[in-house]
Parts: sequence; structure tokens; C-alpha cells
Amino acid sequence: MNPFRWSYRVTYLVGFFLCAALLGYALYAEHVLGMVPCPLCIFQRIAFMVMGVFFLLGGLHAPRGGGRWVYAGGVLLGAAAGIATAARHLWLQTLPADQIPSCGPNLGYMMDTFPFAKVLKMVFTGSGECAKIEPVFGLPMPAWTLAWYLLLAFAAIYAAARKRARGAR
Repeated sequence: MNPFRWSYRVTYLVGFFLCAALLGYALYAEHVLGMVPCPLCIFQRIAFMVMGVFFLLGGLHAPRGGGRWVYAGGVLLGAAAGIATAARHLWLQTLPADQIPSCGPNLGYMMDTFPFAKVLKMVFTGSGECAKIEPVFGLPMPAWTLAWYLLLAFAAIYAAARKRARGAR
């Protein structure tokens, strides 16, 4: 089965299931493998959730014409946020040990204590736990998420731009 010939609906439903599987793996890595997520990891999960919602809605609705770009725009919004977060996370992981920021409070404490704008600034400034590299199949987790954001964004654009085959939705 050639994924380049899938209908818009199938492509978007597969996109939803991939986002759900990636989130499932993140929970597995956290609860079974003991990989504690840093604030940037949690933001990357949120980006996958946003993408998954728009993939699901697009797959269920399967609009024609310009309506497809509404769902593609939502997916791309989540992907852009995820790409920016994963890129920042990877950059923090490349810093020399003497330049790594000190560990800060966890995300729950920050959300309870500070305004959201300050939380964003604190999270993207980074902290020691964000610089810790825990490879998965030889690559750091943010490298994998970056690849998935790019792949899923491409799939969303391709499906939205592709001309509808006869009888397909």
C-alpha cells in the first residue's frame, strides 16, 4: 500500500494514530524506562497533542477544497511549535558542561506560581535536566521528535495539496 496514494482521510487518520503512538511511547519511556520528562519534553508532547487533534478532526471531517487547509494549518501550528521546542532542546544538549543552566523547578510548580509568559521564558531558557541526553536507538529523544514533526508536517501538506482522486475522500 503506497502512502503517496492514500486519500486525505486515510492520511489524516494515520497521522492521528502516529501522534497517539508517539505520545504512548513518551508515556512508556517515562513510566517504564524511567526517563523523567523535562519541561521542554512536556511542551513537545503538547505539540503532538495539538497535531493529533487536528489530524483526527481532519480525518473525520475529510473536507474538500480549501477546507483541507484549515486542518493542515492546525497540524502545521503544532508542528512549528514542536520543531522550535525540539530544536531548542537539541541546542541545550550541545552546550558544554560549564554553560548548562542550573536545574530549575518542575513545570507544575512553575505553572502554579508564575504567569504563563514567565513560564514560557523560564522553560525556553532551559535547565539542567533539559541538557541531559538519554539516547533512544542512538539519538537523543528531541532528535526523534524533530524528525517526526517534519515528517508529519510534510504528510499534512501533501494530503491537503493533493488533487482528490475519483471517488476518494
